[in-house]
Amino acid sequence: MSFTAEVKDELSRIVGDDDERVAELAALVRTSGTLAMSSHQSYRLSLATETGAVARAAILLFHQCFNLRTELTVRRSVLHRTRNYLITVPEQPVMAESLVLMNVLNDDLGLARDVDPRLVATRATAVAYLRGAFMAGGSVADPRADAHLELVATSLPLSDGLAELLRRVGFPVRVSRRRGEFVLYLKSAAEISGLLRLLGATSSSDLIERARVVKSLRNETNRRVNAEFANQKKTTDAAGAQVEMIRAIERARGLESLPAALRDFCELRLEHPELSLRELGEAAQPPLSKSAVGHRLRRLEEIADQLGVAGDSRDPG
Repeated sequence: MSFTAEVKDELSRIVGDDDERVAELAALVRTSGTLAMSSHQSYRLSLATETGAVARAAILLFHQCFNLRTELTVRRSVLHRTRNYLITVPEQPVMAESLVLMNVLNDDLGLARDVDPRLVATRATAVAYLRGAFMAGGSVADPRADAHLELVATSLPLSDGLAELLRRVGFPVRVSRRRGEFVLYLKSAAEISGLLRLLGATSSSDLIERARVVKSLRNETNRRVNAEFANQKKTTDAAGAQVEMIRAIERARGLESLPAALRDFCELRLEHPELSLRELGEAAQPPLSKSAVGHRLRRLEEIADQLGVAGDSRDPG
């Protein structure tokens, strides 16, 4: 089961009050429903989903909210090896009134475009509407992948209505158009986790939070390892340049011509080419301070300059 299916399964088990159930069903129908209407105002509604939990929730809501009779057809895709659930609500006496209450039709029995404010008057009903919209047209990436959550709307008014509801509950979303549909999306793991928790998918939200902590720790570890590797490379490169400089001075005039302090330093560096300057100072007998080591290195660089064999021997350590 995909992570999106797990989230929808968790959301489908939430039971709200009467107003919340109507708001949730309205969003399900507006997001993934199709209405067929004859000339004499006979209506037939269908709703398709690939998630069994969503199909069960929709059928239950049709019965609980409006006592509507439903028909279920289950089809299997041989190509994608998935099931598709088609819920049909045939014409029946309370159909027109139910469609108005679900905001599929407006009060004049024309097709509704905007989200009816009466459906989402409270924060609880707004959340329920968003929950239904996600169950019908939402998707969310696996917590181990890059964070991404989408809500798909088939019309601009519905997209605007969903975006306004999300802003109202504290989640400003971005909107783009893709293949004739409007896609509302979040790309912050913290925001996605927060939205799922608000909608009621607390277990799924917890999974995202745990994955976010693991990713943060892994990224911090990688940053430290990379920084350590970069520093080590700089130290190694600088030590190699110092060895080359000492060898050049040795060829030009011999190390025995240097003052005892410089000669001892050169011999220590040649013996320990892998050490940083700090470690080199600690290995000296007696130990040398960082400033003392730096002073000896500058003296050697001056001599190398005079002999015309200077190179870059700076050491970050």
